[in-house]
Amino acid sequence: MKSTVRVIQEKKQIALVAHDNCKKHLLEWVKTHEDELSRHELYATGTTGNIISKSTSLAIHPMISGPLGGDQQLGAMISEKRIDMMVFFWDPLTSVPHDPDVKALLRISAVWNIPVAFNRASADFMIKSPLISQASEIVIPDYDAYLAERL
Repeated sequence: MKSTVRVIQEKKQIALVAHDNCKKHLLEWVKTHEDELSRHELYATGTTGNIISKSTSLAIHPMISGPLGGDQQLGAMISEKRIDMMVFFWDPLTSVPHDPDVKALLRISAVWNIPVAFNRASADFMIKSPLISQASEIVIPDYDAYLAERL
């Protein structure tokens, strides 16, 4: 498939997701970076979003719970270019019943070249990058060209 460039604006659309065993760690990370995160638009799966909303002053756009379709909602938003980056604290040592949904979310993030942090170290690198507060370009699939070739 051909590629094109997408400009991610200064104000990022950030998805926040955490497996049950990692919700506490994500909340700690969010509290540490609350000031920077307040400059961006935040989305989160159900339980994670509720925990963050109740524990911080951040405005969160909630999805439904991940196992009930929230992971898929975020995946759709990524493919619609409505999510710019994702912080997903996942537990690689615990199997979850909605594992196919998690894999689909990670796959669509890779397809659309969305930066994803899987743990505190990678999330720290992303939030402290100069790119967090400036416009930047990413290469994405050129879906319009793909459709034009099929007509």
